[in-house]
Amino acid sequence: MAAGSVPFMTTRIDCDHCVLRGPACHDCVVTVLLGPPEELAFDEDQCRALDALASGGLVPPLRMVHAVPGPVIESA
Repeated sequence: MAAGSVPFMTTRIDCDHCVLRGPACHDCVVTVLLGPPEELAFDEDQCRALDALASGGLVPPLRMVHAVPGPVIESA
């Protein structure tokens, strides 16, 4: 290896073996960056129900938002 070079490194993230999976997914940086595991995601009906409960002040509103694609800007 050449002086000053960094060896090729990989990081494996395996949510299936995480001891905090489920209860702590909401606070995990991996979940924030990549989204929750499929079985922990809310479907549309559940989101509408949670929005209704939040509107009534019964639960806090969901803070996670999904990004939308930005405008397409063509170069001159």
